[in-house]
Amino acid sequence: MIDALLGYKGNQAAAKAARQTAEFNAQVAENEAVLLQRRKIDEEARMRQGSDRTVATQKVATAASGVQMSGSALQAMADSYFNTEMDALNIQYAADIEQTAKASEQQSHGLRDALGQARLKTASYQSLLAGAEKDRNIRYGVK
Repeated sequence: MIDALLGYKGNQAAAKAARQTAEFNAQVAENEAVLLQRRKIDEEARMRQGSDRTVATQKVATAASGVQMSGSALQAMADSYFNTEMDALNIQYAADIEQTAKASEQQSHGLRDALGQARLKTASYQSLLAGAEKDRNIRYGVK
């Protein structure tokens, strides 16, 4: 009967450790999602700064050449602004995809961890029941 109790306690402790590991992994995944979002925000800010420098260079070059800011020069600047916005939208879209993937990964790990915990708890009860059956068989001489 002692071996059954030890098996029960061991499996219960393993289930508790699995739960704690799952909680830690969930916190890590949550932190990773926040870092992914911050990285995309920084990427968008850097892209916008680069675009602002490009537009400023275009303005200076146009003004230095004595050309009025109209026609093809104005169209080139408008294209720069529109391309910047398209790039920003692409970065935001990629960020949404990464966030969704991270959330799905986190949910998948959570389900897998819950299954592992349930398996360990079931094993602990099986160990206890097997020990009780063994004890009963010994007491009553059942083979």
